[in-house]
Amino acid sequence: MSNRCVITGKGVQTGNNVSHSNRKSRRRFMPNMQAVSLMSDALGQTIQLRITAATLRTIDHNGGLDNYLMTTHSAKLSEEARTLKKRIVRAQAAAKAA
Repeated sequence: MSNRCVITGKGVQTGNNVSHSNRKSRRRFMPNMQAVSLMSDALGQTIQLRITAATLRTIDHNGGLDNYLMTTHSAKLSEEARTLKKRIVRAQAAAKAA
């Protein structure tokens, strides 16, 4: 499993551990990944995702997965999130047509 958020694409960052004597050694800053199941109202099903805790808070703040994907510009989303957004747009268009 990769340490990359499937919605935002945030991943591992690198930096230094700095000791009291100012010696530096490389370290990795791991994102806070969570495996969650989010309900999509447009698709009518739950979607299992591996996202960061910050992304989960943002999704809750925006009123759910569908609203978050619709209000976020596609350039800020990962490839998997863009395909999910297209599925939601198609489902919403089909629901309007029916």
